[in-house]
Amino acid sequence: MTDLESEGAKRPDIQKFPFKFTNLMLGLCILGIVLSAAGIALTSWQFIGFLGGDISSVYEWMKYILLYLVSILLGVLLVAMLFRSQYVLTQDKLIMQFGLIKQKYDIAKIRSVHLFHGAKKLAVYFDDFKSDYIMILIKEAWHSEFIAALTARNERIAVSFSTPEEEEEVKKKKK
Repeated sequence: MTDLESEGAKRPDIQKFPFKFTNLMLGLCILGIVLSAAGIALTSWQFIGFLGGDISSVYEWMKYILLYLVSILLGVLLVAMLFRSQYVLTQDKLIMQFGLIKQKYDIAKIRSVHLFHGAKKLAVYFDDFKSDYIMILIKEAWHSEFIAALTARNERIAVSFSTPEEEEEVKKKKK
């Protein structure tokens, strides 16, 4: 049983699809978490030295409070982004959750889904002119399951795809 199947077994009306991070994004998030931990450690080291001297300076207290606050918030945001970035399909909503940030879209307003085989991405379009859309970045193996789950919730969603060769031709025409 895959992770997605076990999620569906818990709540059949909700399906979750984890966000697919690029290696660069993963590296930057991990670097940010390391920098956050280093910021907390450096601030603690300086704070211990401050406690041994004159502790009546309001400026110094504010500096340490801000340094701790920024370091902790950066760490929390990056950890949340790594562990809570996902696409959630409820009965009537498509929820794009990127860490602590959530965006909700009505499934009834979705007009079509296009699978770009070359780019390995899904585009969800909200109008017929294909100007209002979001890109879905999930594992390639879950593309068909995502499309099936979406169309099961709204049968009027049109599904299309393009091959890598067709995508190359479009790129050449734009130049």
